[in-house]
Amino acid sequence: MKATLVSRAVLLAVIAAYELNPVSAAAAPCESLRSLALPNTTITAAELVPAGPFQALYTPPPPPVMLPAHCRVSAVLAPSSDSHIEMEVWLPSENWNGKFQAVGNGGWAGTISFGTGAPTPVPRSMVSALKEGYATASNDTGHKGAEGGLASFALGHPEKLVDFADRAVHEMTVKSKSIVAAFYGSGPRLSYWNGCSTGGRQGLMSAQRHPEDFDGIVAGAPANYWTHLMAGIVSAAQATHKDQPGNIPAEKLVLLHDAVLQACDALDGVKDGVLEDPTRCKFDPKQLECKGAEGPACLTAPQVEGARQVYGGAVNPRTKQLIYPGMALGSERGWDPVNGLQPLAIAEGHFRFVVFKDPSWNYRALNFDSDIALTVTTDDGLITAINPDLRAFFARGGKLLQYHGSNDQQISPQNSVNYYMSVSERLGGASKVSDSYRLFMVPGMRHCSQGEGANQFNPMAALERWRESHVAPDQIPAFHVTNGVVDTTRPLCPYPEVASYKGSGSTNDAGNFSCKVP
Repeated sequence: MKATLVSRAVLLAVIAAYELNPVSAAAAPCESLRSLALPNTTITAAELVPAGPFQALYTPPPPPVMLPAHCRVSAVLAPSSDSHIEMEVWLPSENWNGKFQAVGNGGWAGTISFGTGAPTPVPRSMVSALKEGYATASNDTGHKGAEGGLASFALGHPEKLVDFADRAVHEMTVKSKSIVAAFYGSGPRLSYWNGCSTGGRQGLMSAQRHPEDFDGIVAGAPANYWTHLMAGIVSAAQATHKDQPGNIPAEKLVLLHDAVLQACDALDGVKDGVLEDPTRCKFDPKQLECKGAEGPACLTAPQVEGARQVYGGAVNPRTKQLIYPGMALGSERGWDPVNGLQPLAIAEGHFRFVVFKDPSWNYRALNFDSDIALTVTTDDGLITAINPDLRAFFARGGKLLQYHGSNDQQISPQNSVNYYMSVSERLGGASKVSDSYRLFMVPGMRHCSQGEGANQFNPMAALERWRESHVAPDQIPAFHVTNGVVDTTRPLCPYPEVASYKGSGSTNDAGNFSCKVP
């Protein structure tokens, strides 16, 4: 009888230990993964990395960060004869949380998202995920380096474009789960996606085309309406360069921004340099137009018209239909990439190497009627991810948490609102999707991070509580940090709610705000 009791106690201890760190007797040593056979996959390295500093091979090199001990697996995926997708999987040697987190890319990708940065790890990175106990993976989407910024990799290589669009992420995810299962003896109990910009698009694409890949998705500032986003970027460049001096210099962007704040900052009840809801602001840059000679306190007529078009977005000159929404009021200080002497290379590369297949193509030649139709036909839904039917993803219990900075200077925040509304309308209204999909606008935040508003927050933590504990995020705490010190806290609210000041107490304290529909 005593022996039986001891055996039960031992068994219970084993079960408890497994739940904390589920590595079974079938688990494989790290180095043995080098010989793991997976379809269309060559594992090039499998090594046990001791706890210590990690230095990402970026230029300029970021500060090293301390990582826990882990098994580092490198592989090359070749789902087509012209595919060469490099990926890595990092597997905690101990204290694995039993979950998998894949992290996304930016722009045209071309690098694995290791993601260290000063002074802390990028929150959408393998480094950050590993430090939180996840098995994690990322890939370069099938091409390397600076070429990715120009999209030149796609010229004459349609399979590589397919890899970038969708296939690289899906193949990486499937192979990563197999590697996780081989190392630990069982696969992840839950799988998450975390990405912003292109990574946001990749997340939405996964929900639309591969609903079985992830149980929860964080999609920040998604570049999902790819074809029209590229047109929007070129439209802004054409608008500010149409007549000279049309380009708006940095000091005049500050002038424009200050005028917007003067007109609208107090509309939300708090004068803090941030528009809580930019859509409520009514402002015409013409009020800054020079009455005589150009000077530092006014805008030239071409600059006024350029600013109007940046706000207004890309419009078809024949039908007058909106092609892509413009930048929000309040975002002006971040317009330098939009308003520079050339449009963002991401957009110029798309038209040069994907649409027209002509490296000498000039952005000034884009026709916003016929060329947009050609762009859509060329893409044919390959990179663009705007399908609103997410029923398959939601039916599996999938949760989608999307966020977007209202001061985003690269991807219009209205794009996120438009996609959210399209899903709501397709599936029967906001009340029908709120258990599975929530959008959080981030006042004052620029593209994926930074800005004047409370721009530091943890969407992954909110997603985990939602998916695992069934606690839907009614708000997400956010912080603004200056010189390493938190100076403002504010709740982020699920769209269409915004943070509303209660009327008393410090306006820098989130506790004095509540989420309300304006």
